[in-house]
Amino acid sequence: MIGFYNYTVILTYMSLISAILGMTFATNGHFKLAIFCLALSGFFDMFDGKVARRKKDRTDNEKLFGIQLDSLCDVVAFGAFPSLLCYCMGVKGSLGMLAIGFYCICGVIRLAYFNVVETNNFFSEEEHEKVYHGLPITSIAVILPVLYLLHFVLPYTFPVLLMVMLFAVGTLFIADFKMKKPSNKVLALIVAVVAIAIIITFVYSRYRLMHGLVL
Repeated sequence: MIGFYNYTVILTYMSLISAILGMTFATNGHFKLAIFCLALSGFFDMFDGKVARRKKDRTDNEKLFGIQLDSLCDVVAFGAFPSLLCYCMGVKGSLGMLAIGFYCICGVIRLAYFNVVETNNFFSEEEHEKVYHGLPITSIAVILPVLYLLHFVLPYTFPVLLMVMLFAVGTLFIADFKMKKPSNKVLALIVAVVAIAIIITFVYSRYRLMHGLVL
């Protein structure tokens, strides 16, 4: 069989599977479960690189395979999935489609650029800064679950907020700025914030959003 099969890619595949499940929930109006799946995909992605680096005997091809695999799964989990979720939650019409298309294009550009940078770093012996260039695409797994809480207080304008978010986050994906990679403490804080948002969503949110706004 082609490909590489070891424990270093398990979390990446789990992130992809969680996203696929989330897409099925979204299309059936089960938005709480979809939001949970998005957050879970982000959680798996947060640690897949750390797990991979623990295996010291990876070949160069295994490392390059991991770089490509991670980005391909991210296209689905943090590109297509959030876009579909936003569409199902009311981001529709010509302006809504523009926002979704813009977000997806920016996400693909970011991941393609990431692959170029990571591949160049792989073949370079120089020490590189531990920074992101632009906002990581996985940040949507934090932004959207937290933003979802606003549907409690702004139910009828919530699709507009989602549309604005798509434009804003997409722009930040390709913006040329440096962002320091978070420490383990910051990652723990992020996980806690998202977990609280998910708990609040499951406790207080209705099962479905029964409204949408065509723009």
